[in-house]
Amino acid sequence: MTALLLALLGGAAVGLTLGALGAGGSIVAVPALIYLLGFSPVDATTASLLIVVVTSLTALVAHTRAGTVRWREGLLFAGAGVLPAAAAGLLSSRIPGTVLTLAFTVIAAAAGLRMLRPRAPSREGTVSGVRAAGAGAGLGAVTGFLGVGGGFLAVPALVSVLAVPIRAAAGTSLLVVIANAVAALAARAGTGLDLDWSLVLPFAAAAVLGAWDGRRLAAKVRAATLQRLFGALLLAVALVMAVGTAL
Repeated sequence: MTALLLALLGGAAVGLTLGALGAGGSIVAVPALIYLLGFSPVDATTASLLIVVVTSLTALVAHTRAGTVRWREGLLFAGAGVLPAAAAGLLSSRIPGTVLTLAFTVIAAAAGLRMLRPRAPSREGTVSGVRAAGAGAGLGAVTGFLGVGGGFLAVPALVSVLAVPIRAAAGTSLLVVIANAVAALAARAGTGLDLDWSLVLPFAAAAVLGAWDGRRLAAKVRAATLQRLFGALLLAVALVMAVGTAL
């Protein structure tokens, strides 16, 4: 019962984060699966991909209804990352779990610091196809390797590379998250991992419900406040994972 309750609480946190920010689902899901539910790093990253795909689809519907999805920019950015995500997903199955955890920790900390850094308001402009493809490919590789949706990197990338306003970036990043996570998950399909579905399914169900609440929360909170909260969350997760790895 305790494990089930922890799965439900972890799933709710993932859904709220994805729904509000269009990012951070795997940043919360991976450590929750490892440290709360006892999953191995490899199983946790695979399970997180499944959870993030289902939850992101739900959040995308909510953001589409709110008009905060830039389909052209999102599909361009996401398309460039599909093949790198699949290739990196194959590579990750051959990497020790400790290395994956350390890499995840470093990237989470770096993304958190970037989200906390003040930015000038974004301006609409002409999108460079080369820059968008390069950023999308790099993000896809990170997604496949670490088993994350990539939204926590996609949001700042959409703002800085494609000049998408922060609220629209939150909705648009879900396209990137879904595309990269599906590609990475497909690459892992033949690895023969045996997931504990009695915990994964309740986790995913709670995340789906939380995504709707997260979208409503985003509409009531200033974008700058959401960005700072997300940055603080990333740093906290990185610290917890660093301590867990050292022990």
